[in-house]
Amino acid sequence: MTPLDMLTREAAALADGQPAVPQRVIPIHAASADEAEVARLLQICNACRYCEGYCAVFPAMTRRLAFNPADAHYLANLCHNCGACLHACQYAPPHEFGVNLPRAMAKVRGQTYVAHAWPSALGALYQRAGLSLALALAAGLALFMLLALARQGTLWPTEPVKDFYAIFPHGLMVSLFAPVFGFAMLALGIGLRSFWREAPPGQVTGAAWAEASRDTLGLKHLGGGHGEGCNNDDDAFTLWRRRFHHLTFYGFIACLAATACATAYHYLLGWSAPYGWTSLPKLLGVPGGVSLMLGSAGLGWLNLRRDPLAGDPAQGAMDRGFIALLFFVAATGLALAGARGTPALPSLLCVHLATVMALFATMPYGKFAHGLYRAAALLKWAIEKRQPSRLKLAQD
Repeated sequence: MTPLDMLTREAAALADGQPAVPQRVIPIHAASADEAEVARLLQICNACRYCEGYCAVFPAMTRRLAFNPADAHYLANLCHNCGACLHACQYAPPHEFGVNLPRAMAKVRGQTYVAHAWPSALGALYQRAGLSLALALAAGLALFMLLALARQGTLWPTEPVKDFYAIFPHGLMVSLFAPVFGFAMLALGIGLRSFWREAPPGQVTGAAWAEASRDTLGLKHLGGGHGEGCNNDDDAFTLWRRRFHHLTFYGFIACLAATACATAYHYLLGWSAPYGWTSLPKLLGVPGGVSLMLGSAGLGWLNLRRDPLAGDPAQGAMDRGFIALLFFVAATGLALAGARGTPALPSLLCVHLATVMALFATMPYGKFAHGLYRAAALLKWAIEKRQPSRLKLAQD
């Protein structure tokens, strides 16, 4: 039963002189200023529809006449911030309508990270000081480890060191990283569940799952509706954003696969590190690290050149904090691989472990979460587009 049906029954009962018994309490979430702005702009876009073929946001928009906060969250995360609609819009600033959908969507996405973060206080903290928090956390952890090694007299050994576990015992490393990794996965899972349940689209089908997976892994909507790319710093189309995202994403996956493979070597096969250059962890980790470093460096460069109208300036620190951590994780990991057998190995290991721990500790409260929410939004759209329109207009 819809809320309108329930209100109609209550009104009819009151008209008959009978007490109205509410069927259930209807939760009311007042729209924020940013959510209301997204609703205003989408109503203008719904009347125009010039950008209907650009990405999934616009066909999803046409299935609605009004946009509540849950719709705003869903459509904002479906938006890939390519900027094409801003440069194509005849009502964009300085027009009196002031239609700047990429910026409005970016602001609501920022609200989404905080609204669904767990614990919520940490999400708000990272949104306010992303770059400072990320770098300060990494530096603090590195300093702590360096001081611990210096106190033991092993910070700069006279004999070459090739084994990480001779510096930090395997059990100690597991006890440090397992809780951080577990907490990050738990927080991300709770946030993703909250985002999904805010506006459940219906039953997940195999076809919807396959389409959403293809669109997510291929970054389809960063190619624009024409495949020539999106806009970054001007009205020229470019595929560099899509390419750097691919390098970053698949480099990160390769590094995770290398770590998982090394874990399997250690626990299942009893093979202890260090592993040779032709081993699977190295064959995955080294190219993955190079790809991650190049991709994050490219995304950082594009972020600095980004048209300020196409995003939310308040989120710049959060974006750059995440990009910086990804770059330093990759760079220190590659430096560590080349420093085996040198006195620099203990110091580099401290810096690398600190950046990895800082990355996972902040992962649920910034730009990493947007990847999960965007994949969930694409899955919602793949489900929704296979359902009949709820508007029941004449052309439907």
